[in-house]
Amino acid sequence: MKKILRISKCAGINGLKKLFQVGILLFYGTTVIYAQNSVFRAGASTANISPSLGEGIAGGWMPLPLATHIHDELHARSLVLDDGKVRLVIMVVDNVELPREVFDAAKLLIAKETSIPKDRVMMSSTHTHSTPFAGHEINPPEPSLSIRNHTTGTYPKPLDDYQRFVARRMADGVRVALNNLEPARIGWGSGTVPQHVFNRRWKLKSPINNPFGVSEKVQMNPGIANPNLLEPAGPTDPEVSFISVQSLNGKPIAVLANYSLHYVGGVPKGHISADYFALFADRIQELLKADRQDAPFVGIMSNGTEGDTNNIDFRGPVVPYPPYAKMRIVANDVAQEVFRIYQTIEYKNWVPLGASQTELTLDVRRPDAQALGWAEKAMQKAKPDHSMERVFAERTIQMKEWPEKIDVILQTFRVGDLGIAGIPFEVFAETGLEIKSKSPLEKSFTIGLANGGYGYLPTPEQHQMGGYETWMSVNKVEKEASRKIVSEILKLFNRVKP
Repeated sequence: MKKILRISKCAGINGLKKLFQVGILLFYGTTVIYAQNSVFRAGASTANISPSLGEGIAGGWMPLPLATHIHDELHARSLVLDDGKVRLVIMVVDNVELPREVFDAAKLLIAKETSIPKDRVMMSSTHTHSTPFAGHEINPPEPSLSIRNHTTGTYPKPLDDYQRFVARRMADGVRVALNNLEPARIGWGSGTVPQHVFNRRWKLKSPINNPFGVSEKVQMNPGIANPNLLEPAGPTDPEVSFISVQSLNGKPIAVLANYSLHYVGGVPKGHISADYFALFADRIQELLKADRQDAPFVGIMSNGTEGDTNNIDFRGPVVPYPPYAKMRIVANDVAQEVFRIYQTIEYKNWVPLGASQTELTLDVRRPDAQALGWAEKAMQKAKPDHSMERVFAERTIQMKEWPEKIDVILQTFRVGDLGIAGIPFEVFAETGLEIKSKSPLEKSFTIGLANGGYGYLPTPEQHQMGGYETWMSVNKVEKEASRKIVSEILKLFNRVKP
């Protein structure tokens, strides 16, 4: 209040009246002044990124199957929010795991063509397993890491044709969303859809050996009704969070949702599909009766902290589904829950926006002499001891070329009292739940595979138990990485909180 009194002595009574006309917001002792005529605006768009037939389809083991059919088109879906001072972009791309260099290329175009700073653009992959591989090379040897020159910010190899196409369309999508900006109101909420999320990592009654010949207590996807199952190795996050933006007269502009489910699948060989993420977008549009609008309504489903979560109940029984049937069930149930909460949320005509970003340096897991010795012997065996032994021996040898350290982008957005975190990994559910519980903002959620993709992010405790997600080359960074990332995300949230 003393600040206001000092201003009034300088400006006089008329000046004081003018200050109250433009509006004064006091946040924890800090005076923030926004013009009364600041208008909250929002715009959304979709940009088609479907490939040509014949591209390799990611999501499985090498060699990649080739695309022979497009069941449903792939898109980059964009939402732009503007509070009159800060402009934020949230984009979700139908791909299994876009690497940082593709996101960087798109952000460079966006910054050049729209003047939106790169740290105010949050991009992520959905992790559908039925899209072209858009890694650093066409049909690369798995696994790989993007090796970025820290001085120049460039990469040693140029993007391939499909990567350039996707980056260009992503930038186009933001420009179209900006063209669609209109005065808007915004609200958010969350519901729960527990029936489709199961921890896919199971503790075992009797340990088993992994491809490296090491005994482990945990197995990923252990098979339905396996008699060796003890209990799930971790929790799930059944919450579906969402943001809704409408025009001032109530016309739906976009719904951005977030649900922590790996993917659903059930896609025939050779099919391109955006999985349940796109089916959710279609179903929520139908429920909102938002078809045939000008500008078109955009539904968006982002993936959350899904690194150890899928939709298979391994306790059984086995339930067969025809192609695409199960993903429709999941999409419908999640959309119905969003629609239920949607009808109860309170909209605001204006909220403040904020963004904070950092780059965290992490150690890369590389094989030591003992691991390389095992790999060389395994490659020479006539008959491997494990079905995946040769695959991981080959990967271990490839890892000699990996860098010792990598820089990963961590990012937070603030939308009123809502926080959004972006992490470039397949994050475990328990890490996402920890961020939600410790966030200084009223509500928060995390978007996974954001601004890059560096594999799985187990906690140190999960590393001790073992399992696929903890194996070298599948997990690519130091075992303490999840703790460091949570600490940094909470610091970023504290920077943007009111």
